[in-house]
Amino acid sequence: MTISITRRTILAAAGAGLAAPSLVQAQAGWRPDRPVTVIVPWAAGGSTDQMARIVATELEAALGQRFVVVNQPGASGSIGTRNALEAAKDGMTWAAGAAVDVGCYKVLGLLDTQLKDWNLYFAVANVNVLVANPAANIRDFGAAMEAFRARGANTSVATAGVSSAGHNMMEAIRAATQVQYRHATYDGGNPAMIATVSGETPMGAVLLVEAAEMIRARRLVPLAVQSEQAVTLQGVGEIPSIRRWLSDIPAPLNYFGIWTPKGVPDNVITTMNQVWAEKIANSQRLKDYANQRAAVFAPLHGQNAYDEAWKMVRQTAWLYFDGGKAQVSPDTLGIARL
Repeated sequence: MTISITRRTILAAAGAGLAAPSLVQAQAGWRPDRPVTVIVPWAAGGSTDQMARIVATELEAALGQRFVVVNQPGASGSIGTRNALEAAKDGMTWAAGAAVDVGCYKVLGLLDTQLKDWNLYFAVANVNVLVANPAANIRDFGAAMEAFRARGANTSVATAGVSSAGHNMMEAIRAATQVQYRHATYDGGNPAMIATVSGETPMGAVLLVEAAEMIRARRLVPLAVQSEQAVTLQGVGEIPSIRRWLSDIPAPLNYFGIWTPKGVPDNVITTMNQVWAEKIANSQRLKDYANQRAAVFAPLHGQNAYDEAWKMVRQTAWLYFDGGKAQVSPDTLGIARL
């Protein structure tokens, strides 16, 4: 299975840092003297919130200080991210989320920042899933395509908003098939998932980690994952890849983690690099979370993190441009077309 191969590759890259100095030495480099804020720019309960709270717990254990997760949703995550960007560059304020969002905010005209402006620390990589409310009588992706072709813009799909993972998935489907849909936006993946469960929308495009429990409870029907291969979800079985129907649709991994702006003191970055290599790279909590929700454990940081995230940023930035949603041409920002 492709995800398993990717996991081995990611762990090999992360393992390059395991010869770093001990965590005790790392703590001597930077030890926060008050609680550190981690801004989740999405609603509580979604994929970013889930991941950030586990990471915060691990960082508290490593550094002996509280890491407080604060939800600041709005404007497709750009409001909370802006607050982190504009905070004092002392290492005491971090943002959380999907790297592709940070990499595309400037393309969308939402925030004047790019991926290169941040120190990146990833925990997991997620896959997108298209789900349906059972009452919608849509049992697989082929049936979903029939609904789109028959009802077009009258068929609502819930997502976490413009630039969210689910929105990116739907735009990739639209670009590949020319079908239309009605975009129903919410303040995060969890509200979008709940809207689909309640029947407010017949379908939802969210991250699999957000929909996993409701899929297991048979409150949602998984139609397809945006992955190179089918994905196995514990307690459910295999969810087919969208490539069964659309063989050429892009399926890059979507990396999630925390980040702080460039310009923070060097000792903050040195310490976090070592904590990531020693604590996060061996986190059983994160491994269990990834296994239970069909995510990929991806403890990357630094250049490795940037290089992996850049693949999806390039694909998504041009997806926005070709779909008429970009405010700035990606090539003017150094984002070359794939």
